[in-house]
Amino acid sequence: MWNAWQALRPLILLGLCGVAALAAPVRPDTGSGIDSAQEYTQIHMGMPVRMRMFAASPDAARQAATVAFARIAVLDRMMSDYRPDSELRQLSAVPGSWQGVSPELYRVLERAVEIARATNGAFDPTVGALVLLWREARHTARMPDASAIARAREAVGWRNIELDKSRRAVRLARPDLQLDLGGIAKGFILEDALHTLRGEGVRRALIEAGGDIVVGDAPPDRDGWRIDVIGADKEFAARAGRLTNSALATSGPSAQFVEIGGVRYSHVVDPRTGLGLTNNITVHVIAPDGATADALATALTVEPNLRVSRFPNVRVSVTQER
Repeated sequence: MWNAWQALRPLILLGLCGVAALAAPVRPDTGSGIDSAQEYTQIHMGMPVRMRMFAASPDAARQAATVAFARIAVLDRMMSDYRPDSELRQLSAVPGSWQGVSPELYRVLERAVEIARATNGAFDPTVGALVLLWREARHTARMPDASAIARAREAVGWRNIELDKSRRAVRLARPDLQLDLGGIAKGFILEDALHTLRGEGVRRALIEAGGDIVVGDAPPDRDGWRIDVIGADKEFAARAGRLTNSALATSGPSAQFVEIGGVRYSHVVDPRTGLGLTNNITVHVIAPDGATADALATALTVEPNLRVSRFPNVRVSVTQER
């Protein structure tokens, strides 16, 4: 469903997609009852999800992590485009009629439409048909048929998602519309997991998965979580080096790609052309929440010159890979 973990596996000890999430050893804050850092990893969304936290005790940290991982599993089952029984897939299976959805799915779809509108469709949650074509291309190393791309492009259009907030209902206006939340749901889910940790009394925490990072309050005796972003400009690097209560997302071709005829096509598909990106752009975004960071990173990979001034407290770093 989400950015491919397989290509990122060799980088986990150093970081993800050129991003290293670090927390230097600190002495326990005995005055506040905060113990030393605890860390937990489980596989969710097809990739390792790592949680690092400071809690009142190891038992408290373990309990909080258990609850947060369970929450991630629930949301993954809800929003996955791989699971035929997911709420997302069921919504796509019955187009043309209004359907009530869960609060979580409604919130992520509402935010997806907002960002699609603000980015003029550079981010589009209806690229499912195109994503399926390029997913197959990565398996076969063969270019999707031009006519198949043309048909899939006709089925793309975020304006065909209709939302009724009063009823918490969604209607897909096209019968062939296929939703894909791979560019926003991971950030949304990690943010929700961070909120779950706060509900369990753990406010000093970092969660990362596949290039997305969300953080809460700073570790003891520090002014923020240190996130090292390779190749980022100085201003962005400085902000990432003391991150608190925000999110950092990365999007680029290193996560997943296929080479066809000597051309590297990224797993990120341009909704306007129907083709996997070939610009070798890597984008890092810092935003107040995981969903915004995730979606804007995808949008800026498609359109690097996109203006993000309408999004408050967002920082962007764009690099060109060789």
